[in-house]
Order: sequence, then structure tokens, then C-alpha cells
Amino acid sequence: MKRINLTSTERARELRSDMTDAEQKIWHAIRGEQIKGHKFRRQYVIGSYIADFACVKEKLVIELDGGQHQDQVKYDEKRTAFLEAQGWRVLRFWNNDVMGNMDGVLFRIAENLSATPPS
Repeated sequence: MKRINLTSTERARELRSDMTDAEQKIWHAIRGEQIKGHKFRRQYVIGSYIADFACVKEKLVIELDGGQHQDQVKYDEKRTAFLEAQGWRVLRFWNNDVMGNMDGVLFRIAENLSATPPS
């Protein structure tokens, strides 16, 4: 039986109700199966981590990074390594890319949804 981390679940709920401008913008563009019919979840718990957005079917995680991520490079590397070890692919975008180049961000996401997911 899979155990659910209630602390992570509660934190994910909080994050869903307090999304950044970049998160709101990308969520508006990817929700409701708008990209190639793929469903995304926001603030999705994977292990002890909370992914910003995840397409469970394709095992694709989308992470948005703001300025604070410049100070937590090691943490982000550890997190990405964990997710990849669990079979997830991770795409990272800077918030300013989402705000200023949404077409490019969406193109890259769609491109990765076309790729064969890892086994």
C-alpha cells in the first residue's frame, strides 16, 4: 500500500491557492488537456517533493524557477536527480521565460510530450 505524505499534500494545497504570476500563466495554457490532449496536474506530490506541474501519463514534470533558485542550485539538482530516478523527465523554465516567451515554452513542452517517455 502506498503511503501518502499528509504534510506534502497539505503544502501542495497551499501552493495551489497561492500561485505566482508565472505559474498562473502557464497553468492557464496547459490545463484542460490543451497541449496535445495531455492532462497536467499542478503542485503534484512525488515522493517528498512537490512538482510545479506534472503530466502523470507521460511522466513529465515542469518546474518554474524564479530568482530564489539561483541560491538553491544544489537542492534543485538533488530534486531533479530524485525525479529522474523515479522515471520522470524534468523541464525547467525561468519565470521570465514564461512571462516573455510563452510560445517558446509551450513549444518545448509539446516537443517533450512527443518524445517517448523513459521506461
